[in-house]
Amino acid sequence: MRLSSVNTVNPAEMSEKEEKSLRRAILDTARQLLTTVGYARLSMRNIANEIGYSATSIYLYFESKDDLVHALIDEGVDLLHERLTQADASASTPEARLEAMCRAYVAFGIERPEYYEIMYVLHPEYIKRYPTEKYRKARRNLEIMARAIQDGIDSDVFRDAEPMLAANLVWSQLHGVVTLLSSERVDKRIDPDQLIDAACQHVVASLRSWGQAVAEPSR
Repeated sequence: MRLSSVNTVNPAEMSEKEEKSLRRAILDTARQLLTTVGYARLSMRNIANEIGYSATSIYLYFESKDDLVHALIDEGVDLLHERLTQADASASTPEARLEAMCRAYVAFGIERPEYYEIMYVLHPEYIKRYPTEKYRKARRNLEIMARAIQDGIDSDVFRDAEPMLAANLVWSQLHGVVTLLSSERVDKRIDPDQLIDAACQHVVASLRSWGQAVAEPSR
């Protein structure tokens, strides 16, 4: 939605609320364009055209296209982390915590498809330039799962396995569920909710034997 005709931002003349509103409009428009036209065709100019401001105005908030895309990834990381943290706190046992986090992950992917696509699906030209400190921040979403897995190992609920490796395996399974559902590739005879239930329960059940499977690869 266009905010006006074509304007150039003068920060001295804008209130803090107006600046936040413009920054939000830039991010929201970039997120929508990124998932429709793709990274290669995304430009400051076409974002500016959509919101009715000059491209120069956008550079007052984001120094480059990569900087803008990284901000979107960062937002998605924070939104997912908030859901995982809430899910982790909603249950007391390692099994229940992990299952709740699995459900939270899938729900995030289904309910926030633009963020999910930007974070995990689009071609990763810009990921190669993703700042190291942001990678560390994004890793928290695996670490929170790894902690639940480690707690399960410590309490003899899960078999011994390297927690971060197990968390990555969990992530890969959940990513498959999200992408299949989002792309409508699941067999029409299968109820999506039943698929999600079965996937999350399978993740937890498989951890009871993953350690042995990882430690004893097939010959």
